[in-house]
Amino acid sequence: MWQAVAAKDSRFDGQFVFAVSSTRVYCRPSCPSRRPRRENVTFFELPDAAEQAGFRACLRCEPRRARVVDSRVELVQRVCRFLDASQTETVKLADLAADAGVSTFHLQRTFKRVMGISPRQYLTARRFGNFKTLVREGEPVTQALYDSGFNSSSRLYEHAPEELGMTPATYGRGGRGIGISYTIAASPLGQLLVAVTERGVCAVRMGDTDAELEKDLRAEFPAATIRRDDATLREPVKKILNHLSNKEPQLDLPLDIRSTAFQRQVWEKLRAIPYGQTVSYGDVAKSLGKPGAVRAVGRACATNPVALVIPCHRVVREDQSLGGYRWGLDRKQKLLAHERKNG
Repeated sequence: MWQAVAAKDSRFDGQFVFAVSSTRVYCRPSCPSRRPRRENVTFFELPDAAEQAGFRACLRCEPRRARVVDSRVELVQRVCRFLDASQTETVKLADLAADAGVSTFHLQRTFKRVMGISPRQYLTARRFGNFKTLVREGEPVTQALYDSGFNSSSRLYEHAPEELGMTPATYGRGGRGIGISYTIAASPLGQLLVAVTERGVCAVRMGDTDAELEKDLRAEFPAATIRRDDATLREPVKKILNHLSNKEPQLDLPLDIRSTAFQRQVWEKLRAIPYGQTVSYGDVAKSLGKPGAVRAVGRACATNPVALVIPCHRVVREDQSLGGYRWGLDRKQKLLAHERKNG
């Protein structure tokens, strides 16, 4: 696929798209734009899958207009168009299968293999994507929820914590009004910051100084009301410190984190990795049914906002080298060595 992209080979248009992490844009292989660096490129079988991972279509090559040549991908693309055009909040799998002329089992399996999520998850993510776009463009929350396909406000608010990390009204104010409490404690891996909202833990970070950690937290949540509260956060900090000392291998805390559908899938896989074990980025991609999304998995690990709670340090390269780690390779190495010894 990379050779096709490097050669701008139009024969591969419609077979896959490539996405560039530095620009957050995806293109068809023959796109006339300047070639990106290989390490910044991820491949997807379908434009919809690239968009689910947070990329937008190139205005120059218009990858959505490429003719699909893979019947399996064409089937999923047809279903995506059906879901995009649907005006109802829920669509039955049987109706989708009947429209596509295949069995429900075949449709579910094929859709998940190509997209990495189920048709129902795709529809929900698309609804919230539309809602966020409309709100960012200035449309009132009440109007945006109906224009984006929700039949009632209750359905929107039911999934809001999972999809937005906040209520729709708060999202409409750019996150303004959210209260975040944080504390910083010494740990075997340096200074440890833990921050929470009323719904759960929104950040777990490691660093060398308190000032550095506080600055990063405020940069990530610029519109929130942030205050230090050591007493209130004593319990979650204790759980994390016990986890680091092997007194509590299973770290389970309520979370309040925002994510794309793809990030959420990756993070769920990471939380299933047993203490003391590692998997490769390729293993995670394959487990999602998307073996070509290795770099997208790497980016999902790099954007993990809650270190240790979502154990992205347990993901390594195929050759067992460490790969990257947002909080420093020394910390990753120490974590893995400690867990292997005590696992």
